[in-house]
Amino acid sequence: MAKYEYWLTTEGLILIEAWARDGLTDEQVAKNIGVNRDTLYTWKKKYPDISDALKRGKEVVDIEVENALFKKATGFTRTIKKAIKVKEVLYEAGKRKSEKEHIEFADEEIYIPPDTTAQIFWLKNRKPDTWRDKQNVELSGEIKTNNPYEGLTTEELKKLIHNG
Repeated sequence: MAKYEYWLTTEGLILIEAWARDGLTDEQVAKNIGVNRDTLYTWKKKYPDISDALKRGKEVVDIEVENALFKKATGFTRTIKKAIKVKEVLYEAGKRKSEKEHIEFADEEIYIPPDTTAQIFWLKNRKPDTWRDKQNVELSGEIKTNNPYEGLTTEELKKLIHNG
């Protein structure tokens, strides 16, 4: 079987998609396959199944990152496990008999506030005409100036400089 044929099978395509989903670059995927990057590019052009598998894998990751960026920009609530030290003291007939400590875990909700940097990044990329740092401003009309030295010769200007 030629090397590319395995990668056109269901199993091969699933692996390629998974590597792309894991964030591997095309160069890293090519290395995993055992070919150089140029061969992978040729395969992508020649075999749409390989190209589609890479696109599907990357698309999932891109959407996950977009969702995470959105959450970071807008703030969110998260449930965490909080460790609590519990001390148990046993009494018998009013006297302390034994003492034990153990850890219990309880769910606690915490609020992660919006992140300004994530907001700026989101807005600059989603609404560049409004939020980019550099804005293009076009002016119309004409600028008129009044130059009191207009029409003077070079000699007349030199006289003004030396006498003034």
